[in-house]
This record gives sequence, structure tokens and C-alpha cells, in this order.
Amino acid sequence: MSRRALRRLRGEQRGQEPIGPSALQFDLRDDDDAEEEGPKRQLGVRRPGGAGKEGVRVNNRFELINIDDLEDDPGVNGERSGCALTDTAARGNKGRARRGNTESKTDGDVAGTAPPEQSNASGKLRKKKKKQKNKKSSTGEASENVLEDIDRILERIEDSTGLNRPGPAPLSSRKHILYVEHRHLNPDTELKRYFGARAVLGEQRPRQRQRVYPKCTWLTTPKSTWPRYSKPGLSMRLLESKKGLSFFAFEHSEEYQQAQHKFLVAVESMEPNNIVVLLQTSPYHVDSLLQLSDACRFQEDQEMARDLVERALYSMECAFHPLFSLTSGACRLDYRRPENRSFYLALYKQMSFLEKRGCPRTALEYCKLILSLEPDEDPLCMLLLIDHLALRARNYEYLIRLFQEWEAHRNLSQLPNFAFSVPLAYFLLSQQTDLPEHERSSAREKASLLIQQALTMFPGVLLPLLESCSVRPDITVSSHSFFGPNAEISQPPALSQLVSLYLGRSHFLWKEPATMSWLEENVRAVLQTVDAGDPVVEACENRRKVLYQRAPRNIHRHVILSEIKEAVAALPPDVTTQSVMGFDPLPPSDTIYSYVRPERLSPVSHGNAIALFFRSLLPNYTVEGERPEEGVAGGLNRNQGLNRLMLAVRDMMANFHLNDLEAPHEDDVDGEGEWD
Repeated sequence: MSRRALRRLRGEQRGQEPIGPSALQFDLRDDDDAEEEGPKRQLGVRRPGGAGKEGVRVNNRFELINIDDLEDDPGVNGERSGCALTDTAARGNKGRARRGNTESKTDGDVAGTAPPEQSNASGKLRKKKKKQKNKKSSTGEASENVLEDIDRILERIEDSTGLNRPGPAPLSSRKHILYVEHRHLNPDTELKRYFGARAVLGEQRPRQRQRVYPKCTWLTTPKSTWPRYSKPGLSMRLLESKKGLSFFAFEHSEEYQQAQHKFLVAVESMEPNNIVVLLQTSPYHVDSLLQLSDACRFQEDQEMARDLVERALYSMECAFHPLFSLTSGACRLDYRRPENRSFYLALYKQMSFLEKRGCPRTALEYCKLILSLEPDEDPLCMLLLIDHLALRARNYEYLIRLFQEWEAHRNLSQLPNFAFSVPLAYFLLSQQTDLPEHERSSAREKASLLIQQALTMFPGVLLPLLESCSVRPDITVSSHSFFGPNAEISQPPALSQLVSLYLGRSHFLWKEPATMSWLEENVRAVLQTVDAGDPVVEACENRRKVLYQRAPRNIHRHVILSEIKEAVAALPPDVTTQSVMGFDPLPPSDTIYSYVRPERLSPVSHGNAIALFFRSLLPNYTVEGERPEEGVAGGLNRNQGLNRLMLAVRDMMANFHLNDLEAPHEDDVDGEGEWD
């Protein structure tokens, strides 16, 4: 308790205390002297608050709980505090300066000292404070030296063993190639770099979320407009761990399985309102959110489509296993399991929205995350996209490093996108003025070498690329047999599909004048090599015929998800003729099912041809005795189905005439045998 509080309790004013000789006495002993006299003072001192008259006189006994404050305060009204420290307190407070004058009062012994000069006392007090500061600074310097020594020891250990220091660090050669950084998963981080924090967070600061969400998430930020989260029955379990990799799988509870069955029925009805009804009862059902997001995107409602995808990601992230890590690159999800595919598709759709939003750096992190879930199989074929995102994000070093590390076992140079994107990355890197001159010249030479190899391996890329960039080629190039129209026509269909995919996505990256002039130089160098009869040209032609006979299923799946018109038009007939569901495009043939959908038994499925015809016209039509599916909106009873059917048949017959089926007369046919 301070002196001011004691004066207020006693009703005294400041400056009314009687000044005596003892009020000018100071305790000028050093810490060592104080420690020696500490036990002696304890013998004849009564503790404050005791029954003796020497204690501090206060009106409230509970104010004496703060003993430390009373120890620091000097005497009031000429009386001494009489506060003594116990042995443990004296040892614990060693080195702390004691203020005020404490006098041990014993029967017959009074320890009194002559009052010294006030100036000398103040000088000694200054020396004492300076001494304490020196002690603190010396201890601080000692601790800093100890930390520096520890850091040096850790660095030596890392240099000798090659281990990495823990903690999120910038992407470097020590990090795994598929290492994902948490801060780059948030698009606001990239938008702040472009527009500033004030522009990005200006509208978000006054809005405070009132709801309490169960956990902090990295992929999305929960919104106040979302329904209150409750566990939908989605969970994740650890299957096994081997060779430093952990294999996980999502699981559906019985309740979630029932919602999944209702969702499949709603999809078969081809009515989006049925999915809306299902989301009212199961607001965090992932497949329903993804399917409704596609419906909103087709109706040009991009904001709602993106919001539904974020809600699906939030639902799945809340179900993560405690050991599942987004950033380590050592967690695997098998795409053959249907429960895991929803997470792949949600990440891909979110990545597409981020790219369209102008956040290529964040989209690159999502691409790395998808690729890290199953890098060997690559079910969504993210290797056809990661080079494009790296170039858009101007992360040229990452693309070059990925090519150098994976070329040996993945043959990335046999993909047209890598064959052209990597030399472009080297060229753009050589254009940066902040690099030393020797590094820029080395990058330029490497770029020229790689682009010549790419043009030799894929000559059918040049003319479509120049056409996409609105550049008219030179007559010597367009008329040459190596780069002419025959090069594009003669390439295999699978290769044409890869070329169309790359040009439809990345052609605008080549529109810069400096890039075009560099490309022109290397095209002329390739023509000289072809005219000289280099055997490498014939070897590349034979390789094209062998390697690109048929594209695998994951490339077809990637083309469908990319929605690039030129690439979709190049899909083979066996893919275009089968039904493709948006929530599960081209499922693997070796799918691992954990539960099976129950069969739907109805009179329609037992060979009623007329009912099958009606059902083909109206998917929601139900015959008598067949109950509409539970949870599906718009189920029609018999009368409603017949009324709607009659209207449909009347509209069909209004435009249909039996006379149209009659054979034409001879007068209706012209001399060439064609119909009028």
C-alpha cells in the first residue's frame, strides 16, 4: 500500500507530517551489508499488523495483506514501519534496494546512526542505482551471448547433419519441393501486397463475427452469413504410416451416408432446387455444396458459387485428423476412395476462383497442395497447370527447381507445357535487372538451348501460338515443311489435346515484344538445324509417334475440369459419349468403396415401357403406388404428373404433323436429287 493511500485512510493532508531528525535518515548500506544484518534485525522486530503498538496503524486490517508495499514504504508520522523480512524473503529479495530507514527496536538496544549530509546520501543513492543498472545490463548481455552461442551450435549441427531448422521459413533449397506455406493459403496476404492492408481490410474491420466457430482454419475464413456449424458426420482416420508418409481417408457416418443417398437422388432428378432442400437439413454436406456451386456458376452467380466452395472446404477442414498436415507434403489421400475425391475437387475449384480473382500466388499454393496429396498418381494432373501458375506468380525459381528435381524420374520435358514454360522462365529471369550480369547471361543461354529443344520436339506448337498472340509469322517459317500446317495436322490426337490445353491457358504469356523477338531468333536457329539434316530432328519425330498414342484418364479429367473449349473439343469419343457428373468426373476404374448405395426398387424399374417413357420426359413423374423420394422437392403425385405430361404432349403435337412423314412427290424433287 502506498503512502498516499495511508494518508487518505488517516484523513491527513500531504505536508502535515512532523519532520524530525529521524525522517532524514537513509539506509545507505550495500546489499551485502543488508544481507548480513538481515537476520539480526528479525530478532527484535514485530511484524506489521500484530498486537504490538509498533505496527503500522491502519483502520482496516485487510489492507496489510500487501506486505511488499509496506516494506517499500517509509515510516509515517515519525514512526517506522517495523517491517522485517523472514529468512526466505531476505534470500528471495537479494539484490533489491531497500528504501527508507528501518530501525530495530529492542528492549535496551537502539541501533541509531548519526544523520549524514543529504547531498552525500543522494550521491550514494545514484551510485547504487548505477550499480544496479550495470548488473542488469551485464546479465542481459550474458543471456544474449548464451543465445548466440546456442544459435552457432545449432548451425554447426545443421551443417554437419543436413537437418533443417523447424519453423516456417521462405521457400529455399532446404524445403521440400511441395512444401506449402500457411500464409500463402490466404488470398488476403497477396491482395495486401498488391493494394495495401487498408484497401483489403477496410470493410472487414467494423464487422465482428458474433458466432463462435469450433476451430481456426487455414483454407477458409468462416463467415457470419453461414449456418451455424454442427458436425455433419464427416471425419478422417489414419490408415497407415510408412517410409515417412502418412495415409489418411475421410469417413462418412450413417447419418452422412443417408444424406449422400438423398444427394444422388437429387442429382438424378436434374433439379437444383432438390439440392437446396437437402442443404436446408444438411447445410455442410460437401457434395451438395459443390454441385450447387456449379449450378450457380453456370447462372453467372460467381460470388455465391465461391461462397459455397469455401463452406465445403471449411466443413472438410473441421474434420481433419490431428496428425494431418497441409504443409508438410508427407500426407496422402487416395483418390480411389470416393470420400476423398470431394476434397480434391473442392481444392481445385477454390484454386480456379483464386486465379480468376487475380491471386496467382495463392492459387500456386493450392496447386502444390493438391499435387502433394498424391504426387505419384496425380489424379487431377496438376503438372499441366503448375507451370502456368508459377509464371503468372513470377515465381520463376520455383518452376526451374521443380523441373530440375523431377525431370529425371517424371520426364517433364515430354509435356508441351513444361517444354515451353521452363525456357520462358529462364528468359524472364534473365530480364531481371537486380541479378548479376553473369547470372543473367547464363540464364539467357539456358533459355535459348531449352526453347530450341522444345521447338524441335513440338513443331506443331509454333503457328497456333503465333496465331493466338495475333502475330503473323514470317513467310520462310509458315511455308517451311517443318513448321507449316502439316506439322499440326500430323501430330497424334493426344498430343494435339495437350497443345490445345497449353495454348488456351498460357498463350498470353508470350505476347511481350521482347519475348517474341527472342522466340524469333531461336526459330531461325532451329530451321538451320533442320536444313542441315541433324539426326535429332528425326529422333524427335519417332518419339512423338510412340509416346502420344493415347492420353491417360487423369489428363481427360483435368481437361473436363479446366473447361477450356479447344481442349474439350479434342477429347476422344469414348469420353464425350459417357455421362460426366460434376461432383465426380471420370471416376477411376479401380474405385475402393467403403459402403454401397442401396438399390431403388420401384414399379418403373420393372419393365413398364410407358412409365419409362414418361420418366424420360419428366424425371419427377411417379406412377400410382410409387412414393416420391424422401427429401426431394417437387415430387409429383399421379394427377400432377399426368397434367404436366398432357401439357408436354400437347406442345409436342402442336409442332408435329403426320403429313411430314409422307414421302415427297416426284414434283418436289429437283433434277439433282435433292430435297426442296
